[in-house]
Amino acid sequence: MSGCPHIDLSSPDSFRGGMPREAFAWLRREAPVFWHEDPAQGVGYWAVTRQKDVDFVSKNPQLFSSKARTCFLPEHTDEEIELMRTQLINLDPPEHLRFRRLVRTAFTPRAVDSYRERFHQVAQALVNKALDGGRCEFVADIACDLPLIAICELMGVPLDQRERLFELTNIMLGMDDPELTHSPDDAMAAMTEMFMMANAIALNHKENPQDDIVNVLLTGTVDDEPLSEMEFCNFFLMLMVAGIETTRNATSHGMRLLMEHPEQYRLLVAEPARIPDAVEEILRYNPPVIAFRRTATEDTQIGEQAVARGDKIVLFYGAASADESVFSEPDRFDITRPQREEVRNEHRAFGIGEHFCMGSHLARLNLELIFAEIVRHIREPRLDGEINWLRSNFINGIKAMPIAFEVAS
Repeated sequence: MSGCPHIDLSSPDSFRGGMPREAFAWLRREAPVFWHEDPAQGVGYWAVTRQKDVDFVSKNPQLFSSKARTCFLPEHTDEEIELMRTQLINLDPPEHLRFRRLVRTAFTPRAVDSYRERFHQVAQALVNKALDGGRCEFVADIACDLPLIAICELMGVPLDQRERLFELTNIMLGMDDPELTHSPDDAMAAMTEMFMMANAIALNHKENPQDDIVNVLLTGTVDDEPLSEMEFCNFFLMLMVAGIETTRNATSHGMRLLMEHPEQYRLLVAEPARIPDAVEEILRYNPPVIAFRRTATEDTQIGEQAVARGDKIVLFYGAASADESVFSEPDRFDITRPQREEVRNEHRAFGIGEHFCMGSHLARLNLELIFAEIVRHIREPRLDGEINWLRSNFINGIKAMPIAFEVAS
């Protein structure tokens, strides 16, 4: 394959600094379903990079299973997989739908919008506090707390535990980052601590019931049976990790991109009504989740490529969200990108199909509220040091990003 760039989508280092856009563009053009060796894991996989192929795999769970070997990229033992199959994200229909139905009413646009005023107050307080001195560490001072507080309030977690929750989710998703996790035992210890936290919240809820997602989980049933202790803990774990990490990193990448394109930041200052469109472009250009895995359940085909039963399939959402057949000049960040009214931005930051992100409305609300406050108060933002990137081939993350700015009068 002439002109092939160096492609290693398995290495966490390939995603430090953002998506490997050149490699993704080459793959979509030359090998949209590409056999990728992975000596570190011992199992190669089909890398899927075109949007129509990502959609096909995502919308056909009977052919491409999340449950068979989980939706996560690393290989696991059969015993580990059996335990992980208690998580919603690792289920297939019809079981997946029965569990998903239990909580999805808590994440409808109407339900999420009922929190708008409360979360608006949190966003105001965070940005106001960060203004002193005209500089801040953006991730810690602005990006992390709104999604953290939002999910804590939705899940009934005492706010004095939010800093520890932040540390635990970082450990669990920082498996390839030596600054965050030193061994698999660290991640297991973090998961155990989160399960203990979940059990304490369930016990407190029984004594002091609240109208929140915990109430939905503890009083609801699946096939006329209440959730087991393990099922409740796994729901808690999934909602916490997904609710905190993805929105925090989308906020951080959004600020980075706007600083790299100061004319677009100034446009938002002048026309804040553009913020929802800017949020969609941020999600498209740098989706927080890099990839998920599926396993072929039978001999089948993706596009023109035959795949065999048992083959590992990896869906790259950043590549699908930069597909030339869907987007004009996809590798250009542009908050004025035209939006089709019936679709909004056709990115795949939240996936598509059975496992489309339940928290998409909550994430959009958090992002719109925090950027509304940022552009109201901050002028001429710029980097004030080095970005500390998360080392991961799963989460597209930023650990720290010092910025300096002028404060609006």
